[in-house]
Amino acid sequence: MNTPRFHYQRLSSLAPGTSPPVFVMLHGFAGDGSAWEPVAEGLRRMGSVLLVDLPGHGENHLPGGPEDCTMEACLGGLEDMLIREKLLGGGVPLWWMGYSMGGRLALYTAIHRPTWVNGLVVESGSPGIQDLAERQARRELDEAMARVILERGMESFVEEWLSNPMFRGLKRLAPQIWTAERNRRLAQNPVGLAASLRGMGTGAMLPLWDRLPEIRVPTLLLAGMEDSPYVSLAGQMAGAIPGAAVELIPHAVHLPHVERPEAFLLQVARFVASHHPLHFPT
Repeated sequence: MNTPRFHYQRLSSLAPGTSPPVFVMLHGFAGDGSAWEPVAEGLRRMGSVLLVDLPGHGENHLPGGPEDCTMEACLGGLEDMLIREKLLGGGVPLWWMGYSMGGRLALYTAIHRPTWVNGLVVESGSPGIQDLAERQARRELDEAMARVILERGMESFVEEWLSNPMFRGLKRLAPQIWTAERNRRLAQNPVGLAASLRGMGTGAMLPLWDRLPEIRVPTLLLAGMEDSPYVSLAGQMAGAIPGAAVELIPHAVHLPHVERPEAFLLQVARFVASHHPLHFPT
């Protein structure tokens, strides 16, 4: 297994000396760091932002194989990034923000590298599948999806992927937003996406449910009010993570940060400010 050297972009508009938080942004499957564009500028007003491309995605599109896309392999790449940015052991508050697949990775990081994490925001996320039979069924589904990507191509996969009911909220947005979301997925590399599914898909991931009580940092769990499976998951996770808060974004399904970016930013700003002073530029 090779330690992936992540491609990322750092955004910052605050003057040195203000001790702002750093938001480490972890995108979902078939996305990349640019997927946070609807909220990146708003987050930059609160602190620095690291927009990460995870293995198999964006500029990190040619991993060696599934073994380079596991959660543990991701920790190696994230550690390399944090060292390059001089963010380990320096007293800079690190807030990890993950959507869907990125939310699972954010939870994994908080449990396996707790000293890296000062705060946690999980959007439409899950700690994995507890039931062994259900997890095996999901693994088989992920494998079938990987074969679709490799054998039928990205256009066929993206059309099928975006037809999932959890993405129905995107179709209510302006046509240019829908087109941008579709094009971002079409631009991904099929070999990388297949490796990601096999290495860190929901079926491949060992569940974290039993370890959620170990998370001892401020935790905000976000879900779209119309995304009933993830509303339920957020409530269950909140019952296991000490002090976790749940906020539901109205008129949103699985991608609140795209469907309702202003509401998403409002909830994040309120929560972060309640635990860390924010210095908004004038």
